[in-house]
Amino acid sequence: METQAQAPEQPQIYLTTPPTFELARFTEQLARVLDAEEIACVRLDLASRDEDTLSRASDALREVTISRDVALVISDHIVLAERLGLDGVHLTDAMKSVRNARKTLGADAIVGSFCGASRHDGMTAGEAGVDYVAFGPIGASGLGDGAQAEVELFEWWSQMIEVPVVAEGGLDDDAIRKVAPFTDFFGIGDEIWRTEDPLATLQRFQSLMT
Repeated sequence: METQAQAPEQPQIYLTTPPTFELARFTEQLARVLDAEEIACVRLDLASRDEDTLSRASDALREVTISRDVALVISDHIVLAERLGLDGVHLTDAMKSVRNARKTLGADAIVGSFCGASRHDGMTAGEAGVDYVAFGPIGASGLGDGAQAEVELFEWWSQMIEVPVVAEGGLDDDAIRKVAPFTDFFGIGDEIWRTEDPLATLQRFQSLMT
């Protein structure tokens, strides 16, 4: 997952899986997207906490990503990431130990942290050595405490902080247009997977990012 200090002219795409999916069908969808578009990273983000389910999904997705030279990370499961040989871990709680993940997975692993709409949590994660910080949701959401990551947060971050930033959650056309000048990555998941043609939806989103 290549990162850079300044937001690029067009943000890179960081795909997240749906919370549940039929393995064979989803791997076909993912392969189609990866073959058509340049994707920086894929995150396995299953709601399941069953180790066998997570392991089988990881193995199947890795077959798709590794042959296309795309990084594969998993949400939260540091031990599984190490055991399965994944590229890293995405911590969904900013309070979780970045240093523990780094110690377990090594210096070359990808370690990222979701920080909601909190500038403070983002800065703390950055100081702890994450490869990226994710803020969101961007659009209005009834989830969590309802806090929304405003465009001003991304604008400030892109000007002041070198740690790359991901915008994710609640993405729609208007949010993508507003945040695109100030983010390094868009974390895109159900926004495309729940549509009839995920690749076409992704390509439409990309047209809004320029």
